[in-house]
Amino acid sequence: MNQKILVTGGAGYIGTHTCVELFGAGYDLVIADNLCNSKRKAVQHVEDIVGRQIPFYQIDIRNREGLGRVFREHSFDAVIHFAGLKAVGESVETPLAYYDTNVAGTLVLIECMADAGVKNLVFSSSATVYGDPQEVPIREDAPLAVTNPYGRTKLIVENVLGDLYQSDPAWSVGILRYFNPVGAHSSGKIGEDPNGKPNNLMPFVAQVAIGRHPALNIYGNDYPTADGTGVRDYIHVCDLAEGHVAAVKRLLKNSGCFTVNLGTGKGYSVLEVVEAFERASEHPIKFNMTGRRAGDVAKCYADPELAKRLLDWSARRGLDQMCQDAWKWQVENPLGFVD
Repeated sequence: MNQKILVTGGAGYIGTHTCVELFGAGYDLVIADNLCNSKRKAVQHVEDIVGRQIPFYQIDIRNREGLGRVFREHSFDAVIHFAGLKAVGESVETPLAYYDTNVAGTLVLIECMADAGVKNLVFSSSATVYGDPQEVPIREDAPLAVTNPYGRTKLIVENVLGDLYQSDPAWSVGILRYFNPVGAHSSGKIGEDPNGKPNNLMPFVAQVAIGRHPALNIYGNDYPTADGTGVRDYIHVCDLAEGHVAAVKRLLKNSGCFTVNLGTGKGYSVLEVVEAFERASEHPIKFNMTGRRAGDVAKCYADPELAKRLLDWSARRGLDQMCQDAWKWQVENPLGFVD
């Protein structure tokens, strides 16, 4: 009998891609998602890719009674926890909503897990916990200096999980700090479908290429980088998904608590991404140079060595493939997941 995983937030961008990789690795799974940042259609597209139906619960992780029912109806071996609010700017405007969903919601999930005797958890954290890094590439033992409520909620949950493990070593916890997920599944059936105007570079560039926006705003061309634009560690979402599978495998074999970066170890500037997307789409990308945005840093990319050592995982896909797959998704789903 296959091991079964609960994926909270499994209808979202990273969640859907991870579900595909989990099926490919032989796991069964159940998705719980309140659909506040995602669409039911995305799960149907995952089902098309994997060729089977997935038990789906439209439920908020803060709903203790509903979440408890999910645990009573299924016997889980582990949980991958994606569910949460994720926009930095929005977190500054509505911090209480972020603390309520991301922190209080996680506490409800942990309590439901404990009640059900499920003590293997992979947590979706973020490189935002490093703030403005003192040096790159960033190792896991770098100073932590969050600069916004979103990042603070991730760091609080990391601390909660560390304390939980210290109090009860029967727990196995994997904390995954993502860098910048981009791209889409090679089938073109699932990809990033932001609500409203995208906050992230790649989906915005894709929407400019397809004509949904007239031009891209590039915030700052006076950073101390090769071309003056900000440098980030862009990682293909399928590589990221494979990192979650590797984390689950480790948790189910070894108890313990670990924190790893999931990144490529290579930084690309905004202009390099724009040029790569022009190659992939064969469309010119218009852009306007504007001033720096508050809170943006010059360079941010991972040292991925610990993930390679602990999880036997490393990113395999390069920038050109990230852009090609993102463009295929955009062309085949110009308005995202619509009925």
